[in-house]
Amino acid sequence: GRSGKKNDGCFVEQKNYSVVRRAVGYARYDSQAQLRLLNELYGYLRLYTNYFQPVMKLLSKERNGAKVKKKYDEPKTPYRRLMDMPDISSKAKQRLKAEYATLNPAQLKREITRLQEKLFKTAASRRRARISTTIHQQVNHENRAI
Repeated sequence: GRSGKKNDGCFVEQKNYSVVRRAVGYARYDSQAQLRLLNELYGYLRLYTNYFQPVMKLLSKERNGAKVKKKYDEPKTPYRRLMDMPDISSKAKQRLKAEYATLNPAQLKREITRLQEKLFKTAASRRRARISTTIHQQVNHENRAI
């Protein structure tokens, strides 16, 4: 969060939902293979989100009784917002522009989807294995009791 702002947790959690949870869900990923998939996925996701997903920033909120009227600025990608900032050095802008020139949003999206499918399969197979082990242990326990 921002320094001196201890109540920024809600902003972080919102981004966790809008980016991370939408991409990988709520499953528990705890194997080395899953970690490698997550890290690779996050690499592509970072590029796709920051260079090609526009975001609208809230400019103001007006309350009129029970109604709240919100005004947003025009949608821009985080990349475009950085390029529009005068505080960013021209060297940094050149690096961003060079990286942007190498990117293909359709290819990034295909890679993200491919990695998500692999990740979800590993989560499902691990879940099936845990359920199978639990059932097997229960059956063995019941057989010993007989």
